[in-house]
Amino acid sequence: MTDTDDFTASYNRHLEMLAQTNALNKAVVFDALQAAGIDTVTVNFNGESDSGQIEEVVAYAQEGPRQLPSTSVKLQSVSWGSTESISSERPLAEAIEDLCYDYLSQEHSGWENNDGAYGDFTFHVGDRRIELGVHVRFSDSVYHGYTF
Repeated sequence: MTDTDDFTASYNRHLEMLAQTNALNKAVVFDALQAAGIDTVTVNFNGESDSGQIEEVVAYAQEGPRQLPSTSVKLQSVSWGSTESISSERPLAEAIEDLCYDYLSQEHSGWENNDGAYGDFTFHVGDRRIELGVHVRFSDSVYHGYTF
């Protein structure tokens, strides 16, 4: 087995664990949102030049925008190279951000690098569904050659 094979196997194991912890964390976050009477949450993110961040998290109930409660939830996290997840308490707003970062790592690793990517998450609490829309930026060049 080559170093590349070892890395690929490790990366695939990490993605598997990340997907498992994301599924667990999604359930925990939706339980807390439902208990708080939140219908929808939107999360905007933006990344480029080796840096990326969540720009805004907005919660909505039927009557309009609503502040997220200060409720704490227990999330699982997985580190590169680890074979077990670690559990920790986080405020709900932070848990939403962490879940979004983990879904970005799972589906668009490197979203913050080079030209980067931006987009939105929409949490549909009633359906217990999260939509992710990602706009990936890239540089392009066009060559023109001439002989005279």
